[in-house]
Amino acid sequence: MDLLKGQVKKVYFHYLWAAFGSAMISSIYSIVDMAVVGQYQGPEGTAALAVVAPLWNIIYSLGLLTGIGGAVLLSAARGRGDYKKDNEFFSSALALSILLAVVCWIGVVFFDRQLLTLFGASQRLLPLAQKYFLPVKFGVPLFLFNQMLAAFLRNDNAPTLATRAVLAGGIFNIAGDYLFVFTFDMGIMGAGLATVIGAFITFCLMMTHFFSSQNTLRIVKPNDVFTQFKDIVVTGFSTFFIDIAMGILTMLFNRQIMKYLGSDSLAVYGVLVNISTIVQCCAYSVGQASQPLFSVNFAAKQYDRLSTLLKYTLYSTAFFGLLWTIIIFVFPHQIMNIFMDATEQIHLIAPSIMGYYGLSFLLLPLNIFSTYYFQSLMKPQLSLFISVLRGMILSGLLIYLLPTLFGSNALWFVMPITEFIVVLIVILFMIRIQKSLYLKKQDN
Repeated sequence: MDLLKGQVKKVYFHYLWAAFGSAMISSIYSIVDMAVVGQYQGPEGTAALAVVAPLWNIIYSLGLLTGIGGAVLLSAARGRGDYKKDNEFFSSALALSILLAVVCWIGVVFFDRQLLTLFGASQRLLPLAQKYFLPVKFGVPLFLFNQMLAAFLRNDNAPTLATRAVLAGGIFNIAGDYLFVFTFDMGIMGAGLATVIGAFITFCLMMTHFFSSQNTLRIVKPNDVFTQFKDIVVTGFSTFFIDIAMGILTMLFNRQIMKYLGSDSLAVYGVLVNISTIVQCCAYSVGQASQPLFSVNFAAKQYDRLSTLLKYTLYSTAFFGLLWTIIIFVFPHQIMNIFMDATEQIHLIAPSIMGYYGLSFLLLPLNIFSTYYFQSLMKPQLSLFISVLRGMILSGLLIYLLPTLFGSNALWFVMPITEFIVVLIVILFMIRIQKSLYLKKQDN
């Protein structure tokens, strides 16, 4: 589809369904793992996977850093008609992805015990977390490359292939979890094995794009690879920071929950992390679907198309926010039963915890989408400011402040308060940008 001339609504929703499918299936890796492991190992298995979650955040976020950062620059170059520069950004993003993958691989293989302990593993949970991560060690780069490749495929008019690739890997992960965990009685290690094989299937299918006639991505020699590394990192850093911050926040929550509330509350929070991942994936799908359109049309100075596109993206974020807030309030017990063989005590505490924390889901999609929006309009500093404010400054401060001032259960209000403050700032900047684009249109 033509990103510059096609009907905005038609192009956006075509990309949205593809991005939504890809993002949702990606979340299945951790969700199915936690559900199956929770049924097999009980609440301790769920808590162990909550400890592993920050490692996933780091690996995925590095793939988003190179993928989104490079793809925004590639689309902007194509929007300007600069077809000499576009594949330089792709080649530099690929090179940077390889470097980061090697660093992650070394860290996970040789320092897994230290990392898992840092992320909140107790002596009782550490062996379970290590068993899960043992097969994953062999395929760490796959998870990073899959994120990076999906971003470039969407910007190379192949969003459907990216979705099909992730769907195939996700289907295997579901079947493999049941097969390895229960049929072969491998327990938590079987869930890790299914996850890494699913990622390998996704990677292989994405690679077929480079052998198709529609592929326009080429490996070329960049003129100044280190400058392009810097541009990619600057452009993609806010998206990267969202996932990194999620990993850091999960670590901080893990520690504070164990300090104030205990392992039952940590098991409930482990489920909330996975639900939050689904909500974030909905927000990612809006951002990833609209990013190629925003980038290309902004570079081509198609301001009317930008305003129309923003309208549809805001409708989408409102829909996802309302949907998941209702689900978390109406079905707390059913959600817990999906993820684990829950005890009576967990059923007792889950509704209030999920209800308080779940208020944040109403505004979360808009706040995350805003980082893609600001990036696409070549405002990486503003995007980074929103990401750091939301993912580190406000939330990090409140994690320590609220339980000290108002008691242990105040922990569950950290994210609702954070999202509310951030959304006010996001709306203010969006209004300013829309006014600026209107003035530019008048000048033209």
